[in-house]
Amino acid sequence: MDTELPPLIRALLEPHRYPADVREVKLVQTHVSWVLLAGAYAYKIKKPLKLPFLDFSTLERRRVCCQDELRLNCRFAPDIYLDVVGLFHTAEDPCWSGAGEPIEYAVRMRRFDEAGRLDRMCQRGALHADHLSDLAASLVDFHARAAVAPVASRFGLPQEVMAPVRENFKELEQLLAHAGLRCGLGALRSWSEAEFVRLAPVMQARKADGRVRECHGDLHLANLVCIDGKVRMFDCIEFNEDLRWIDVASEIAFTYIDLLDHGQPGLANWFVNEVLARSGDYGAARVLRFYAIYRALVRAKVAAIRDAQTHGGPPAEVQNYVTMAGLLSRPQTARLVITHGLSGCGKTVASTRLLQTDPLASTLRLRSDVERKRLFGLPFKQRSGSTIGVGIYAPDAHVRTYVHLRTQCAMLLRAGWSVVVDAAFLKRGERDDFRALAHELGVAFAILAPVASPQELRTRIEARRAEGHDASEATVEVLEQQMRWIEPLDADEQVHLMALPLAA
Repeated sequence: MDTELPPLIRALLEPHRYPADVREVKLVQTHVSWVLLAGAYAYKIKKPLKLPFLDFSTLERRRVCCQDELRLNCRFAPDIYLDVVGLFHTAEDPCWSGAGEPIEYAVRMRRFDEAGRLDRMCQRGALHADHLSDLAASLVDFHARAAVAPVASRFGLPQEVMAPVRENFKELEQLLAHAGLRCGLGALRSWSEAEFVRLAPVMQARKADGRVRECHGDLHLANLVCIDGKVRMFDCIEFNEDLRWIDVASEIAFTYIDLLDHGQPGLANWFVNEVLARSGDYGAARVLRFYAIYRALVRAKVAAIRDAQTHGGPPAEVQNYVTMAGLLSRPQTARLVITHGLSGCGKTVASTRLLQTDPLASTLRLRSDVERKRLFGLPFKQRSGSTIGVGIYAPDAHVRTYVHLRTQCAMLLRAGWSVVVDAAFLKRGERDDFRALAHELGVAFAILAPVASPQELRTRIEARRAEGHDASEATVEVLEQQMRWIEPLDADEQVHLMALPLAA
């Protein structure tokens, strides 16, 4: 950070220089920008820097990057990012309007309450699962609209993905002389190389499938803000294409790692689940840990650089990031959990609690109500109009749904995630099929089976249908049929029953 401000920035700290009624000007500095908070607006001016990853060294470069910042952030925050404005006259006596060529450029933004930033909300315990659900919905919508990387471009190619990973290890090892940390880095480097060999074909396939897009590129909690109850993204990467054109899984990893860094594994787990459930991109889970570990180690490098500039020696922060990466790289004891019970008994509530209380942030959920609609090309909240035994609830559709759930479940388990499959599993044969899958893959098996009285079931179903916010289309008539069909758990299945998780 600059300790001595240039004349232009010193002058812009004077309130009378602004066109509106401004009584106070506050300065916020980042490594690459000055942000002047003046009245209802914020003015972001880029520092005249040239670094390995950006070039703001000339006025023309700063103008172009200001225009890029406006264009890119207007994709998701057009009400925050207003325009690019010029500064005129001289650095010692700048004006926001004038004749001739500008002496500098700024991105003008609408100010928001900094207390609404998600990092600050998290610090004071005000960040909740609903906020992450809202973010997931916005992020999935943004990714669906974002430009897809051309097949012939370098973006997302396996070798292009791995190059900065290797460079980061090289830089970290030069920064850290501490033997313990170097030992941890060596193990992580070996893991990353082995994972890259295994995942390179997956990365290639994901690019071919359009999963590499023009993303935000820096989606940590400090670049997310809650305004009027809605979570908004801002301050994306405008200065480096390689940091922005990435696999959407790499984008998800930013927020996942930051939530873990803030000590919120349950929210991290919930965020990933909400993104994957809404997008259907469960294949992202195959590469998510690889990207998450890279993100954690980039943070370790930044912390090491910052510490070297102050007092030297490896700080606890660096150790924490290396430890976090190490935990993510170690195989966890995976398990497959299935639910069992009638509509309205609380299966989804129980599985939600399981996700939101996972201390390892390593459990993913598949919901039959959501995946069934996905198979038939329906949004998860849209009514299908199908009745009992017809349409998406016909016998062949039922079989197709469970086959799909099993296929996705096997893929996620092989990728090292625990899985909870939220479905009725009324029939013994359906349960046996998933129990056999757990045995085949060598993972633990459990059954989550909440219960409720018939009257409670009817009341819940009617209330859920009246609200109209859930993927389930169960009616009281469906419940009556389920009561005739259900095959209760046998004694050998009851030994796999697990206690219902408590609320987060």
